[in-house]
Amino acid sequence: MRMSPVFACLALGLALIFGEGSASYQPQSAVASLATDFGVKVFQQVVRASKDRNVVFSPYGVASVLAMLQLTTGGETRQQIQEAMQFKIEEKGMAPAFHRLYKELMGPWNKDEISTADAIFVQRDLELVHGFMPNFFRLFRTTVKQVDFSEVERARFIVNDWVKRHTKGMISDLLGEGAVDQLTRLVLVNALYFNGQWKMPFPESNTHHRLFHKSDGSTISVPMMAQTNKFNYTEFTTPDGRYYDILELPYHGNTLSMLIAAPYEKEVPLSALTSILDAELISQWKGNMTRLTRLLVLPKFSLETEIDLRRPLENLGMTDMFRPSQADFSSFSDQEFLYVSQALQKVKIEVNESGTLASSSTALVVSARMAPEEIIMDRPFLFVVRHNPTGERGPERPRHSRRPLPILLDSGTIQAGVDAPTSPKRTPGSESRLCSPSTSWRGVLFLQTGCSSVPQFQLSH
Repeated sequence: MRMSPVFACLALGLALIFGEGSASYQPQSAVASLATDFGVKVFQQVVRASKDRNVVFSPYGVASVLAMLQLTTGGETRQQIQEAMQFKIEEKGMAPAFHRLYKELMGPWNKDEISTADAIFVQRDLELVHGFMPNFFRLFRTTVKQVDFSEVERARFIVNDWVKRHTKGMISDLLGEGAVDQLTRLVLVNALYFNGQWKMPFPESNTHHRLFHKSDGSTISVPMMAQTNKFNYTEFTTPDGRYYDILELPYHGNTLSMLIAAPYEKEVPLSALTSILDAELISQWKGNMTRLTRLLVLPKFSLETEIDLRRPLENLGMTDMFRPSQADFSSFSDQEFLYVSQALQKVKIEVNESGTLASSSTALVVSARMAPEEIIMDRPFLFVVRHNPTGERGPERPRHSRRPLPILLDSGTIQAGVDAPTSPKRTPGSESRLCSPSTSWRGVLFLQTGCSSVPQFQLSH
Protein backbone atom coordinates (compact mmCIF):
# COMPACT_ATOMS: atom_id res chain seq x y z
CA MET A 1 0.00 0.00 0.00
CA ARG A 2 1.58 3.27 -1.08
CA MET A 3 1.73 6.20 1.30
CA SER A 4 -0.13 9.44 0.66
CA PRO A 5 2.00 12.52 -0.05
CA VAL A 6 0.32 14.34 2.81
CA PHE A 7 -0.47 12.67 6.09
CA ALA A 8 -3.87 13.59 7.51
CA CYS A 9 -5.53 11.82 10.36
CA LEU A 10 -9.23 11.88 11.16
CA ALA A 11 -9.38 10.19 14.52
CA LEU A 12 -10.78 9.99 18.01
CA GLY A 13 -14.47 9.41 17.90
CA LEU A 14 -16.94 8.85 15.16
CA ALA A 15 -14.24 8.47 12.52
CA LEU A 16 -13.12 5.37 14.40
CA ILE A 17 -15.64 3.08 12.78
CA PHE A 18 -17.63 0.74 14.98
CA GLY A 19 -17.45 -2.91 14.02
CA GLU A 20 -19.92 -5.74 14.27
CA GLY A 21 -18.89 -6.64 17.82
CA SER A 22 -20.73 -3.68 19.32
CA ALA A 23 -23.51 -4.70 21.70
CA SER A 24 -26.24 -2.37 20.52
CA TYR A 25 -24.78 0.19 18.14
CA GLN A 26 -26.46 0.83 14.81
CA PRO A 27 -23.67 2.10 12.50
CA GLN A 28 -25.88 4.52 10.61
CA SER A 29 -27.87 6.01 13.47
CA ALA A 30 -28.99 9.50 12.60
CA VAL A 31 -27.09 11.24 15.35
CA ALA A 32 -23.80 9.49 14.55
CA SER A 33 -24.10 10.38 10.87
CA LEU A 34 -25.04 14.00 11.54
CA ALA A 35 -22.30 14.51 14.09
CA THR A 36 -19.75 12.78 11.86
CA ASP A 37 -20.72 14.83 8.82
CA PHE A 38 -20.42 18.07 10.76
CA GLY A 39 -17.06 17.06 12.23
CA VAL A 40 -15.77 16.06 8.81
CA LYS A 41 -16.87 19.41 7.35
CA VAL A 42 -14.80 21.18 9.96
CA PHE A 43 -11.93 18.76 9.26
CA GLN A 44 -12.06 19.62 5.56
CA GLN A 45 -11.74 23.32 6.36
CA VAL A 46 -8.82 22.60 8.68
CA VAL A 47 -7.02 20.52 6.04
CA ARG A 48 -7.43 23.28 3.43
CA ALA A 49 -5.86 25.81 5.77
CA SER A 50 -3.07 23.46 6.88
CA LYS A 51 -1.57 23.11 3.39
CA ASP A 52 1.44 20.81 3.78
CA ARG A 53 1.24 20.36 7.53
CA ASN A 54 0.15 17.09 9.12
CA VAL A 55 -3.26 17.21 10.73
CA VAL A 56 -4.88 15.06 13.39
CA PHE A 57 -8.42 16.01 14.29
CA SER A 58 -11.32 14.94 16.51
CA PRO A 59 -14.72 15.30 14.82
CA TYR A 60 -16.50 14.03 17.93
CA GLY A 61 -14.93 16.74 20.07
CA VAL A 62 -15.97 19.64 17.87
CA ALA A 63 -19.50 18.24 17.45
CA SER A 64 -19.85 17.92 21.24
CA VAL A 65 -18.86 21.49 22.12
CA LEU A 66 -20.96 23.00 19.32
CA ALA A 67 -23.98 20.97 20.46
CA MET A 68 -23.53 22.47 23.95
CA LEU A 69 -23.06 25.93 22.46
CA GLN A 70 -26.42 25.64 20.69
CA LEU A 71 -28.15 25.65 24.06
CA THR A 72 -26.51 28.91 25.16
CA THR A 73 -27.29 30.92 22.03
CA GLY A 74 -30.40 32.48 20.52
CA GLY A 75 -31.68 34.18 17.40
CA GLU A 76 -29.55 34.24 14.28
CA THR A 77 -26.50 32.98 16.18
CA ARG A 78 -28.24 29.73 17.12
CA GLN A 79 -29.77 29.38 13.66
CA GLN A 80 -26.34 29.56 12.01
CA ILE A 81 -25.00 26.81 14.28
CA GLN A 82 -28.03 24.60 13.68
CA GLU A 83 -27.83 25.05 9.91
CA ALA A 84 -24.14 24.12 9.89
CA MET A 85 -24.69 21.07 12.12
CA GLN A 86 -27.92 20.08 10.35
CA PHE A 87 -29.66 19.28 13.64
CA LYS A 88 -31.16 20.99 16.67
CA ILE A 89 -30.00 19.63 20.00
CA GLU A 90 -33.40 20.40 21.57
CA GLU A 91 -35.29 18.44 18.92
CA LYS A 92 -37.22 15.54 20.38
CA GLY A 93 -35.01 12.48 20.66
CA MET A 94 -31.77 14.21 19.64
CA ALA A 95 -30.23 14.64 23.10
CA PRO A 96 -31.16 11.08 24.18
CA ALA A 97 -29.55 9.78 20.98
CA PHE A 98 -26.39 11.70 21.81
CA HIS A 99 -26.44 10.21 25.29
CA ARG A 100 -26.86 6.69 23.89
CA LEU A 101 -23.89 7.30 21.60
CA TYR A 102 -21.88 8.48 24.61
CA LYS A 103 -22.81 5.32 26.52
CA GLU A 104 -21.89 3.21 23.52
CA LEU A 105 -18.46 4.78 23.36
CA MET A 106 -17.98 4.16 27.09
CA GLY A 107 -19.57 0.70 27.10
CA PRO A 108 -17.84 -2.24 28.82
CA TRP A 109 -18.05 -4.28 25.62
CA ASN A 110 -15.30 -2.05 24.18
CA LYS A 111 -12.16 -3.97 25.10
CA ASP A 112 -10.16 -0.96 23.95
CA GLU A 113 -10.09 1.90 26.41
CA ILE A 114 -12.09 4.91 25.32
CA SER A 115 -13.58 7.68 27.42
CA THR A 116 -15.18 11.04 26.73
CA ALA A 117 -16.50 13.83 28.93
CA ASP A 118 -18.07 17.27 28.54
CA ALA A 119 -17.80 20.22 30.91
CA ILE A 120 -19.14 23.76 31.16
CA PHE A 121 -17.29 26.29 33.33
CA VAL A 122 -19.27 29.44 34.17
CA GLN A 123 -18.29 32.68 35.89
CA ARG A 124 -19.42 32.27 39.50
CA ASP A 125 -21.37 35.52 39.90
CA LEU A 126 -22.89 35.58 36.41
CA GLU A 127 -26.68 35.59 36.51
CA LEU A 128 -27.97 32.87 34.19
CA VAL A 129 -31.31 32.71 32.43
CA HIS A 130 -33.87 31.02 34.69
CA GLY A 131 -33.99 27.30 34.02
CA PHE A 132 -30.75 27.13 32.03
CA MET A 133 -28.86 24.88 34.45
CA PRO A 134 -31.55 22.18 34.87
CA ASN A 135 -32.19 22.20 31.13
CA PHE A 136 -28.49 21.85 30.40
CA PHE A 137 -28.25 18.93 32.81
CA ARG A 138 -31.32 17.27 31.28
CA LEU A 139 -29.80 17.37 27.80
CA PHE A 140 -26.12 16.74 28.50
CA ARG A 141 -26.14 14.91 31.86
CA THR A 142 -23.41 17.18 33.23
CA THR A 143 -23.60 19.94 35.82
CA VAL A 144 -22.49 23.54 35.44
CA LYS A 145 -19.14 24.13 37.14
CA GLN A 146 -18.74 27.58 38.69
CA VAL A 147 -15.33 29.27 38.69
CA ASP A 148 -14.08 32.81 39.24
CA PHE A 149 -12.39 34.02 36.07
CA SER A 150 -11.30 37.21 37.84
CA GLU A 151 -8.68 34.92 39.42
CA VAL A 152 -7.26 34.28 35.97
CA GLU A 153 -4.46 31.81 36.69
CA ARG A 154 -6.51 29.79 39.17
CA ALA A 155 -9.42 29.54 36.70
CA ARG A 156 -7.04 28.48 33.92
CA PHE A 157 -5.55 25.85 36.21
CA ILE A 158 -9.02 24.47 37.07
CA VAL A 159 -9.96 24.01 33.39
CA ASN A 160 -6.57 22.61 32.40
CA ASP A 161 -6.55 20.22 35.35
CA TRP A 162 -9.99 18.89 34.37
CA VAL A 163 -8.73 18.27 30.82
CA LYS A 164 -5.53 16.68 32.12
CA ARG A 165 -7.47 14.24 34.29
CA HIS A 166 -9.88 13.27 31.49
CA THR A 167 -7.08 12.75 28.95
CA LYS A 168 -4.91 10.82 31.44
CA GLY A 169 -2.21 13.46 31.36
CA MET A 170 -1.79 13.58 27.59
CA ILE A 171 -3.11 17.15 27.32
CA SER A 172 -2.10 19.26 30.30
CA ASP A 173 -2.10 22.78 28.88
CA LEU A 174 -5.20 23.18 26.74
CA LEU A 175 -5.58 26.84 27.72
CA GLY A 176 -2.29 28.66 27.43
CA GLU A 177 -1.38 31.99 28.99
CA GLY A 178 -3.85 34.65 27.92
CA ALA A 179 -6.48 32.14 26.80
CA VAL A 180 -8.78 33.32 29.59
CA ASP A 181 -8.90 36.69 31.33
CA GLN A 182 -11.17 38.73 33.58
CA LEU A 183 -13.68 39.10 30.73
CA THR A 184 -14.12 35.31 30.33
CA ARG A 185 -17.60 34.20 31.32
CA LEU A 186 -17.94 30.66 29.96
CA VAL A 187 -15.70 27.81 28.76
CA LEU A 188 -17.19 24.75 27.04
CA VAL A 189 -14.89 21.73 26.88
CA ASN A 190 -14.88 18.18 25.53
CA ALA A 191 -12.12 15.71 26.40
CA LEU A 192 -11.58 12.39 24.65
CA TYR A 193 -9.11 9.60 25.43
CA PHE A 194 -8.41 6.44 23.45
CA ASN A 195 -6.01 3.55 24.00
CA GLY A 196 -6.46 0.74 21.50
CA GLN A 197 -4.33 -2.31 20.81
CA TRP A 198 -4.14 -3.70 17.30
CA LYS A 199 -5.91 -6.99 16.76
CA MET A 200 -2.90 -7.88 14.58
CA PRO A 201 0.15 -6.12 16.04
CA PHE A 202 3.14 -5.21 13.87
CA PRO A 203 6.32 -7.17 14.63
CA GLU A 204 8.89 -4.73 15.95
CA SER A 205 11.58 -6.54 13.98
CA ASN A 206 9.85 -5.44 10.77
CA THR A 207 10.16 -1.73 11.53
CA HIS A 208 12.77 -0.01 9.35
CA HIS A 209 13.42 3.44 7.97
CA ARG A 210 11.94 4.03 4.55
CA LEU A 211 11.34 7.06 2.36
CA PHE A 212 8.11 8.96 2.82
CA HIS A 213 7.02 11.09 -0.15
CA LYS A 214 5.88 14.59 0.85
CA SER A 215 3.40 16.66 -1.10
CA ASP A 216 6.07 19.09 -2.32
CA GLY A 217 7.89 16.26 -4.10
CA SER A 218 10.61 15.83 -1.51
CA THR A 219 11.20 12.71 0.55
CA ILE A 220 12.01 12.08 4.17
CA SER A 221 13.27 8.96 5.95
CA VAL A 222 10.85 7.78 8.65
CA PRO A 223 10.43 4.54 10.65
CA MET A 224 7.93 2.32 8.86
CA MET A 225 6.13 -0.66 10.39
CA ALA A 226 5.28 -3.60 8.18
CA GLN A 227 3.21 -6.78 8.30
CA THR A 228 1.67 -9.20 5.83
CA ASN A 229 -1.80 -10.34 6.81
CA LYS A 230 -5.39 -10.66 5.74
CA PHE A 231 -7.11 -7.26 5.90
CA ASN A 232 -10.49 -5.90 4.93
CA TYR A 233 -9.63 -4.03 1.73
CA THR A 234 -11.34 -2.14 -1.06
CA GLU A 235 -10.55 0.30 -3.84
CA PHE A 236 -12.27 3.60 -4.36
CA THR A 237 -12.48 5.95 -7.32
CA THR A 238 -13.19 9.66 -6.86
CA PRO A 239 -15.57 11.46 -9.22
CA ASP A 240 -12.55 12.82 -11.12
CA GLY A 241 -11.15 9.31 -11.66
CA ARG A 242 -8.51 9.13 -8.92
CA TYR A 243 -7.90 5.67 -7.45
CA TYR A 244 -7.47 5.06 -3.74
CA ASP A 245 -6.62 2.05 -1.59
CA ILE A 246 -8.80 1.65 1.50
CA LEU A 247 -7.69 -0.75 4.24
CA GLU A 248 -9.16 -1.50 7.65
CA LEU A 249 -6.87 -2.03 10.63
CA PRO A 250 -9.01 -3.36 13.52
CA TYR A 251 -8.35 -2.96 17.23
CA HIS A 252 -8.48 -6.04 19.38
CA GLY A 253 -11.95 -5.40 20.77
CA ASN A 254 -13.52 -5.51 17.28
CA THR A 255 -15.75 -2.54 18.11
CA LEU A 256 -13.27 0.03 16.81
CA SER A 257 -11.04 0.12 13.77
CA MET A 258 -8.89 2.53 11.84
CA LEU A 259 -9.60 2.99 8.16
CA ILE A 260 -6.55 4.03 6.15
CA ALA A 261 -6.90 5.65 2.73
CA ALA A 262 -4.10 6.56 0.33
CA PRO A 263 -4.03 7.54 -3.36
CA TYR A 264 -2.64 4.82 -5.59
CA GLU A 265 -0.39 7.31 -7.36
CA LYS A 266 1.89 9.30 -5.06
CA GLU A 267 1.52 12.52 -7.05
CA VAL A 268 -2.25 12.63 -6.47
CA PRO A 269 -3.15 15.14 -3.72
CA LEU A 270 -4.92 13.86 -0.65
CA SER A 271 -7.36 16.78 -0.98
CA ALA A 272 -9.04 14.91 -3.84
CA LEU A 273 -10.34 12.55 -1.16
CA THR A 274 -10.74 14.77 1.90
CA SER A 275 -12.88 17.23 -0.09
CA ILE A 276 -15.60 14.61 -0.64
CA LEU A 277 -15.35 12.76 2.67
CA ASP A 278 -18.50 12.24 4.74
CA ALA A 279 -20.20 9.59 6.88
CA GLU A 280 -21.94 7.98 3.93
CA LEU A 281 -18.68 7.56 2.02
CA ILE A 282 -17.01 5.93 5.02
CA SER A 283 -19.98 3.58 5.29
CA GLN A 284 -19.62 2.69 1.61
CA TRP A 285 -15.97 1.81 2.13
CA LYS A 286 -16.88 -0.42 5.03
CA GLY A 287 -19.71 -2.11 3.15
CA ASN A 288 -17.63 -2.93 0.06
CA MET A 289 -14.59 -4.47 1.68
CA THR A 290 -13.20 -7.90 0.87
CA ARG A 291 -10.78 -9.81 3.08
CA LEU A 292 -7.53 -10.08 1.13
CA THR A 293 -3.88 -10.72 1.89
CA ARG A 294 -1.88 -7.50 1.74
CA LEU A 295 1.53 -6.24 2.80
CA LEU A 296 0.81 -3.13 4.88
CA VAL A 297 3.61 -0.63 5.39
CA LEU A 298 2.60 2.14 7.78
CA PRO A 299 4.63 4.96 9.39
CA LYS A 300 5.31 4.70 13.09
CA PHE A 301 4.52 8.20 14.24
CA SER A 302 3.40 10.57 16.93
CA LEU A 303 1.65 13.85 16.22
CA GLU A 304 0.55 16.80 18.29
CA THR A 305 -1.57 19.51 16.71
CA GLU A 306 -3.22 22.67 17.97
CA ILE A 307 -5.97 24.01 15.76
CA ASP A 308 -7.61 27.43 15.76
CA LEU A 309 -11.18 26.57 14.84
CA ARG A 310 -12.46 30.09 14.29
CA ARG A 311 -11.84 30.36 10.54
CA PRO A 312 -13.06 26.80 9.77
CA LEU A 313 -16.29 27.44 11.71
CA GLU A 314 -16.79 30.84 10.09
CA ASN A 315 -16.31 29.27 6.66
CA LEU A 316 -19.23 26.96 7.48
CA GLY A 317 -21.50 29.95 8.14
CA MET A 318 -21.10 30.32 11.91
CA THR A 319 -20.00 33.95 11.88
CA ASP A 320 -22.22 35.82 14.34
CA MET A 321 -20.99 34.01 17.43
CA PHE A 322 -17.48 35.45 16.88
CA ARG A 323 -18.69 39.03 16.36
CA PRO A 324 -19.09 41.08 19.55
CA SER A 325 -21.77 43.28 17.98
CA GLN A 326 -23.88 40.39 16.65
CA ALA A 327 -23.44 37.37 18.94
CA ASP A 328 -26.63 36.37 20.75
CA PHE A 329 -26.24 34.47 24.01
CA SER A 330 -29.66 35.39 25.35
CA SER A 331 -30.50 31.75 26.12
CA PHE A 332 -27.58 31.66 28.55
CA SER A 333 -27.45 35.06 30.26
CA ASP A 334 -28.87 38.51 29.63
CA GLN A 335 -26.65 40.13 32.22
CA GLU A 336 -23.87 40.93 29.73
CA PHE A 337 -23.27 40.93 25.99
CA LEU A 338 -21.18 37.85 25.16
CA TYR A 339 -19.34 36.39 22.17
CA VAL A 340 -16.99 33.49 21.37
CA SER A 341 -13.48 34.85 21.79
CA GLN A 342 -11.65 31.57 21.12
CA ALA A 343 -12.33 28.17 19.56
CA LEU A 344 -9.53 25.65 19.70
CA GLN A 345 -8.66 21.96 19.68
CA LYS A 346 -5.54 20.12 20.81
CA VAL A 347 -4.89 16.53 19.76
CA LYS A 348 -2.09 14.09 20.51
CA ILE A 349 -1.80 10.69 18.86
CA GLU A 350 0.83 7.97 18.85
CA VAL A 351 0.72 5.02 16.46
CA ASN A 352 3.23 2.22 17.02
CA GLU A 353 3.59 -1.53 16.58
CA SER A 354 1.15 -2.38 19.38
CA GLY A 355 -1.65 0.08 18.72
CA THR A 356 -2.85 3.68 19.08
CA LEU A 357 -2.75 6.05 22.03
CA ALA A 358 -4.61 9.29 21.47
CA SER A 359 -6.42 12.12 23.17
CA SER A 360 -8.11 15.34 22.19
CA SER A 361 -9.64 18.33 23.89
CA THR A 362 -11.85 20.93 22.23
CA ALA A 363 -12.81 24.24 23.87
CA LEU A 364 -14.91 27.31 23.21
CA VAL A 365 -14.18 30.41 25.30
CA VAL A 366 -17.03 32.90 25.67
CA SER A 367 -16.17 36.41 26.86
CA ALA A 368 -17.88 39.70 27.66
CA ARG A 369 -18.03 41.89 24.59
CA MET A 370 -15.85 44.76 25.79
CA ALA A 371 -13.54 45.81 28.55
CA PRO A 372 -15.15 47.66 31.46
CA GLU A 373 -15.42 51.39 30.77
CA GLU A 374 -12.38 53.13 32.16
CA ILE A 375 -12.84 55.86 34.74
CA ILE A 376 -9.47 57.58 35.04
CA MET A 377 -9.25 60.51 37.44
CA ASP A 378 -6.60 62.41 35.50
CA ARG A 379 -8.53 65.70 35.48
CA PRO A 380 -10.21 67.87 38.15
CA PHE A 381 -12.64 65.72 40.15
CA LEU A 382 -14.99 65.82 43.10
CA PHE A 383 -15.26 63.36 45.95
CA VAL A 384 -17.77 63.09 48.75
CA VAL A 385 -17.44 61.12 51.97
CA ARG A 386 -20.99 60.45 53.05
CA HIS A 387 -22.58 58.90 56.14
CA ASN A 388 -25.35 56.92 54.53
CA PRO A 389 -27.78 56.46 57.44
CA THR A 390 -28.01 60.17 58.10
CA GLY A 391 -27.91 61.00 54.46
CA GLU A 392 -31.22 59.36 53.59
CA ARG A 393 -33.32 61.47 51.31
CA GLY A 394 -35.72 63.82 53.07
CA PRO A 395 -39.10 65.10 51.92
CA GLU A 396 -39.31 66.32 48.34
CA ARG A 397 -39.17 70.03 47.81
CA PRO A 398 -42.19 71.67 46.26
CA ARG A 399 -41.78 71.98 42.54
CA HIS A 400 -42.27 75.77 42.79
CA SER A 401 -39.33 76.23 45.19
CA ARG A 402 -36.77 78.76 44.02
CA ARG A 403 -33.99 76.88 45.80
CA PRO A 404 -32.00 75.13 43.06
CA LEU A 405 -30.04 71.88 43.34
CA PRO A 406 -26.23 71.98 43.32
CA ILE A 407 -24.78 72.40 39.86
CA LEU A 408 -21.61 70.50 38.87
CA LEU A 409 -19.54 72.83 36.73
CA ASP A 410 -16.99 71.85 34.07
CA SER A 411 -14.18 72.65 36.47
CA GLY A 412 -15.51 70.03 38.89
CA THR A 413 -16.75 72.54 41.50
CA ILE A 414 -20.18 73.01 43.03
CA GLN A 415 -22.05 76.27 42.49
CA ALA A 416 -24.14 77.25 45.46
CA GLY A 417 -27.78 78.21 45.22
CA VAL A 418 -28.81 81.83 45.62
CA ASP A 419 -30.30 81.32 49.05
CA ALA A 420 -27.90 78.83 50.58
CA PRO A 421 -28.31 78.57 54.35
CA THR A 422 -24.62 79.00 55.03
CA SER A 423 -21.99 81.23 53.53
CA PRO A 424 -18.38 80.18 53.38
CA LYS A 425 -15.82 82.66 54.65
CA ARG A 426 -12.95 82.91 52.23
CA THR A 427 -9.52 82.66 53.72
CA PRO A 428 -7.45 85.61 52.50
CA GLY A 429 -5.55 84.70 49.40
CA SER A 430 -7.49 81.52 48.67
CA GLU A 431 -9.39 80.85 45.47
CA SER A 432 -13.15 80.82 45.56
CA ARG A 433 -13.46 77.48 43.81
CA LEU A 434 -15.91 75.72 46.09
CA CYS A 435 -19.12 77.06 47.55
CA SER A 436 -21.53 75.42 49.95
CA PRO A 437 -24.18 73.24 48.41
CA SER A 438 -27.62 74.70 48.23
CA THR A 439 -29.10 71.69 49.99
CA SER A 440 -28.38 70.78 53.59
CA TRP A 441 -25.12 69.03 54.48
CA ARG A 442 -27.08 65.99 55.62
CA GLY A 443 -24.81 62.95 55.77
CA VAL A 444 -21.85 64.54 53.97
CA LEU A 445 -18.68 64.38 56.04
CA PHE A 446 -16.15 65.55 53.46
CA LEU A 447 -16.60 67.17 50.08
CA GLN A 448 -13.55 67.96 48.05
CA THR A 449 -12.54 68.68 44.51
CA GLY A 450 -9.50 67.10 42.99
CA CYS A 451 -8.31 70.38 41.55
CA SER A 452 -4.70 71.33 41.85
CA SER A 453 -5.72 74.56 43.56
CA VAL A 454 -7.84 73.53 46.55
CA PRO A 455 -10.02 76.19 48.20
CA GLN A 456 -9.68 76.80 51.90
CA PHE A 457 -12.81 77.91 53.66
CA GLN A 458 -14.64 77.91 56.95
CA LEU A 459 -18.34 77.51 57.56
CA SER A 460 -20.08 80.36 59.39
CA HIS A 461 -21.97 79.41 62.51
